Amino acid sequence: MKRGFLIFIVIISAVLLLAACGDDTSKDENSSKDDKKTSEDQATAEEETKTDEVWEKIKDKGEIVVGTSGTLIAASYYEGEGEKEDELTGYDVEVMREIAKRLDLDISFEIMGIDSMLPAIQSGRIDVAANDIEPTKTRREAFDFSEPYKYSYTTMAVRKEDNSGIESLEDLKGKKAGGGATTIYSQIAEHYGAEVITYGNAPNEAYLRDVDNGRTDVVINDYYLTKFGVAAFPDFDIHLHPTLKFNPTEQAVVLPKGAEQLAEHINKALEEMREDGTLSELAIKFYTEDASIKPEGEIEEVEGLEF
Repeated sequence: MKRGFLIFIVIISAVLLLAACGDDTSKDENSSKDDKKTSEDQATAEEETKTDEVWEKIKDKGEIVVGTSGTLIAASYYEGEGEKEDELTGYDVEVMREIAKRLDLDISFEIMGIDSMLPAIQSGRIDVAANDIEPTKTRREAFDFSEPYKYSYTTMAVRKEDNSGIESLEDLKGKKAGGGATTIYSQIAEHYGAEVITYGNAPNEAYLRDVDNGRTDVVINDYYLTKFGVAAFPDFDIHLHPTLKFNPTEQAVVLPKGAEQLAEHINKALEEMREDGTLSELAIKFYTEDASIKPEGEIEEVEGLEF
């Protein structure tokens, strides 16, 4: 009788001990989950605060500061006579003006070379950049981008008489290509063996004149910009390469990394502009073609090079 009673007591004690352990384990697990959730909530709050700072700064100023070059015909350039002489305009410029208008913001432009624009975003000198800039994989590591407002591809300005001796991308080897130091176009030229001659924030005329006079052989650039650049200087012995179409591209507004709210507001404005036809109207006004949609036809991909 006593033996049976003792066994019963031992069994009950073991059950109670296991239950207590289970409670402690459950508490530990719940505590760990709560701690993890708190950490995640804190991280999210910190990220939202960081994101808010970019947009809040712009809202508080009531103004968005945009970096652009003022040297790209059709995209960002100066034109006009009389009272409107030296007025900054172009597709990228007017797209940004329309975005600012829809966000109820004033807008100002800082004129600088393409090689200076991205560092200027990081330093806070400007809020965004709009200068026919491609959101490449490398750039996305350091910056955010809006949705594309322009679609295009890459081509070349070459001498009329012999296409500067270039009939394929491989023929770039040994040639001299005028371009900016950090552009994807210069990366393409170097990839195929060309020597890149840099100019800083020079106007189209300087690049194209050097192809005409033989100081360089080629300017590799966006199709629309090259087309209008060549047409602007009919006295130069240059033309758009008749057969080479390569490297399909997208152009977008460059934003500080993590500026999610700013990106959201800009993208909403761009979506409205696309839906109501404003984006197409601006593209056709400056390019005579609708550069806001993807171009048709076969466009050669550049292989072996990650931008």
